[in-house]
Amino acid sequence: MLKRTRTLMGSLAVAAVLSLVPSLGGALADTYWQCVPFARLISGIQIFGDAYTWWQQAIGKYDVGFQPKAGAVLCFKPTERMRLGHVAVVSEVLTDRIVQITHANWSPIDGGRGKVEKDVTLVDVSADGNWSQVKVWYDPSRDLGGSTYQTYGFIYQDTRAKIMASTGLSGAENTAIAMAQTAANHMASAVRPGGGPLSLLTQAADSTDRIAALIAKATRGGDNNPND
Repeated sequence: MLKRTRTLMGSLAVAAVLSLVPSLGGALADTYWQCVPFARLISGIQIFGDAYTWWQQAIGKYDVGFQPKAGAVLCFKPTERMRLGHVAVVSEVLTDRIVQITHANWSPIDGGRGKVEKDVTLVDVSADGNWSQVKVWYDPSRDLGGSTYQTYGFIYQDTRAKIMASTGLSGAENTAIAMAQTAANHMASAVRPGGGPLSLLTQAADSTDRIAALIAKATRGGDNNPND
């Protein structure tokens, strides 16, 4: 399904870190976040500089690869409109072609940039299934965006990064649980005012066929040109 609320059983460390981010609620945050400091905060991967430089910086310092893992950072190649590239953290691996990511400064939300989006869908549309080309959830359309983005690959957390990402977990566990529930309700209301988590899941399920069709098209060598 295209978008669902985080389960408390999965990625509690990420939830705990997110509970420490100022004014975070659902997909919205009052603080203006760039993708790089936000990805560094919640992944613990200590790389600095523009997003498109992360991949080369990571080589020899962190393990890198072409398959998603929870907690890994996906590095996007720069484009004409996204000259500095982009980085996003994998929240959860759903299937061999679909993951959820948490990232900042992607969709304009309530007319503003610099917002945090939690657990949104990213689909691998590469012909070889190596995550080199992806489509990303775009909030204004409430669906996957029309553009296809090229990526370098995934930077994986080492032990130190995992510890940094989970700092304060024991002391913040109760807060994280409360924040997760608040985020679930907030996200459901954003999709359908007055709706609960069940209506969110129902609406998301309606888009399952579009994902299947998208993957089928990609494996037949579909369009790789951005059209957002």
